[in-house]
Amino acid sequence: MNMEQILKTNKTYWDSKADLWFGTTALPTYGVKFVTEDDLHLFGDVSGKKLLEICCGSGHSLKYHADKGAAELWGVDISHKQLENADAYLKEHGYTAKFICSPMEAELNIPTNYFDFVYSIYGIGWTTDLQGTFRKIASYLRKNGIFIFSWHHTLNYCVAWSCNERKDVIENNTLIFNKSYFDESYFSMPIDGSEIILCNRKISSYINALAKAGFVVEQMAEQTDKETMENAEDISDKTKKAKMLPLSFCIKARKL
Repeated sequence: MNMEQILKTNKTYWDSKADLWFGTTALPTYGVKFVTEDDLHLFGDVSGKKLLEICCGSGHSLKYHADKGAAELWGVDISHKQLENADAYLKEHGYTAKFICSPMEAELNIPTNYFDFVYSIYGIGWTTDLQGTFRKIASYLRKNGIFIFSWHHTLNYCVAWSCNERKDVIENNTLIFNKSYFDESYFSMPIDGSEIILCNRKISSYINALAKAGFVVEQMAEQTDKETMENAEDISDKTKKAKMLPLSFCIKARKL
């Protein structure tokens, strides 16, 4: 599939639908029905630190760090509408950030060996060049700098509920593989009257790309949050699925 067309399609979606996602999946949240930064403490103390967010969206994660005393904030996003929202949101709360509107894969005017943290909350999976993106991120970080990112868990797209002939009734609460775990081809997904284009990468693809870019993985989380696991009243399909497999994952890696 043509990478330029993928980027164009996804940019069009985010420019037109940014307001629908305002403030969603932002720190301290790492993903849907997933443990949070309050549980994991991956960042630790960010006071006085320089941070760059990849796919910064509406700016809520940037504000999260600003509230904790971060010294310098940068944000990259493919959507000018997302950045407009982020800029207005931060200024509303008395903060500023340096924003760059561009695909993460591009050559960006970002200082190298500069940041203490680079992170991406449910954004890194949009890249059309995983290895190239990780190498760029490594170049932005100082030695021993930290890269943290979360994304949809690979199994979430591979596994679905088994349904009977009516196609709308779950059969015996059984999950089945409806897509190969090894299939990393791009696919179109209709959403909000539009479409996006993604690929579902194996967990090993992320780990190996990190290693080749000069990172060492310090921590990986893929657990459903305690509240969901202990909730006996919510019988929705998503909650039941989250009790059986992770819907999201998060990785913390250090630049060597």
